[in-house]
Amino acid sequence: MALLMAGLAAYGVFLVFTAAAYGWHGIGLGPRMRGPSDGRHQVQEWLMQAGLSDVRPAAFVTVSAAVFVIAAALAFAVFGGVLPPLIAGVFAASFPFASYRARRQRRRAQAREAWPRMIEEIRLLTGSLGRSVPQALFEVGRRGPEELRPAFSNAHREWMLSTDFTRTVAVLKQALADPTADATCETLLVAYELGGSDLDRRLAALVEDRVQDLQGRKDALAKQAGVRFARRFVLLVPLGMGLAGLSIGSGRAAYQTGGGQVGVAIGFMIVVACWWWAGRLMRLPDEDRVFHG
Repeated sequence: MALLMAGLAAYGVFLVFTAAAYGWHGIGLGPRMRGPSDGRHQVQEWLMQAGLSDVRPAAFVTVSAAVFVIAAALAFAVFGGVLPPLIAGVFAASFPFASYRARRQRRRAQAREAWPRMIEEIRLLTGSLGRSVPQALFEVGRRGPEELRPAFSNAHREWMLSTDFTRTVAVLKQALADPTADATCETLLVAYELGGSDLDRRLAALVEDRVQDLQGRKDALAKQAGVRFARRFVLLVPLGMGLAGLSIGSGRAAYQTGGGQVGVAIGFMIVVACWWWAGRLMRLPDEDRVFHG
């Protein structure tokens, strides 16, 4: 006990000293580090990747709440009670998130398909045609996919105002929020600042790496096509069986009994668990971003 009290007293002195000397707060051993792993930063990056940088988190929560109310009302109309509508509403409230995530995945897939061609064009412009690195980057960006052009326009505007390629690259990486964009921009930035004759070789190696990654992902998605189609039956078949149950026996009244409520709740939880588990099994790993702090 004496040793414990001595340790607590020493830690209290440490907290008082660090608060007075360094301005640290809380009871941890150090201040909380805020950076790329910060939750707010991750939310903003996620929305940018989905093309929803103008969407506020409050609007996202409002949509989810509206979907929750609608789904809970429909479940109450079919099954009655409290527990089944609550489970159905919570599950349906995840649909906006799933929809935005699917949109994010589509945008990232489009970017993955476009970047090898764009990098190859940059390599040709900076090599054979003698364009400068910024000029080649913006010229290719203007001809890039429609979803990527606003980011290149913002970066070009920054370049015209500041002629600072480091800041320009930072603006472009922040707007694109893409791992391939990070690697490409950093390669071009190093070539612009340090010069050298190996830019062509580095860009060619980057193109080869991106093509291999793209082909591997396409092969994996092709093998999952049948499983993804079958996954939809996890929702459709139980829903059809639940609606069919209204025409059997006492229908909705049977669902409102104690056993009926428990059975429906268990069925909902199994459906949600199978849907989530199948999605986890089929999820392809995302690349980690580099040099995006």
